[in-house]
Amino acid sequence: MANEANMIFARPESLRETITHYCPGCTHGIIHRLVAESLDELGLRERTVGVAPVGCSVLMYNYFNCDFLEAPHGRAPALATGFKRCRPDMIVFTYQGDGDLASIGMGEIIHAANRGEKFTTIFVNNAIYGMTGGQMAPTTMPEQKTTTTPAGRDVSLAGYPIRIAELLATLRTPAFVARTAVHNPMRVVQAKQIIKKAFRLQKEDRCFSLVEVLSTCPTNWGMSPADSIEWLKETMQPYYPLGIYKDPEKEKA
Repeated sequence: MANEANMIFARPESLRETITHYCPGCTHGIIHRLVAESLDELGLRERTVGVAPVGCSVLMYNYFNCDFLEAPHGRAPALATGFKRCRPDMIVFTYQGDGDLASIGMGEIIHAANRGEKFTTIFVNNAIYGMTGGQMAPTTMPEQKTTTTPAGRDVSLAGYPIRIAELLATLRTPAFVARTAVHNPMRVVQAKQIIKKAFRLQKEDRCFSLVEVLSTCPTNWGMSPADSIEWLKETMQPYYPLGIYKDPEKEKA
């Protein structure tokens, strides 16, 4: 048994000891940990409420050691808005996939950001509907094959993938909007810094924040976990550039 006095890496207090239901190679688990570490380091766990979506992370309340609400498909921002307005002293975050947020929930997230609702959204973009069988999502790449686009996404019929971070960054309302990824150790470290900043800004009662995280989906992409990482780097990342798109700490008053 390891000596606790010498332990330098352990499970965050904000995560429960629960066996994962996510597929091999899925990066939801990494993103969960980064959220949990951020809550612990900022001392926010005891006053945090998460809002679970409909999608692969629908059961995420089983993993986190904090209070949770469950939202109908796409409506997590509406539920977060209502709770945060009733209890502005609480830390509220939504955790949503691309099908949940960028499709049925598109109107919800745009208007929540435009109103400047002071909660945090973790947006996981894996370019596909995961839980429901691998259908085309608003973020699916051009020519990407899915169960509903077996010949590949035809942009002349379906349009181009929607860049959520860039879209929200055009809003005049102050906000923190960034895109990151977790496909290698360097990106994981960067993602942690950005996610922690998003929660810090909420702690300071500053603004709405959204962190988009590029993620892999080996099962529905029909690839090995290693090949999925390469596909994300070569195909997704050029179209979805990483970076901070809106930052209230750098904007002029």
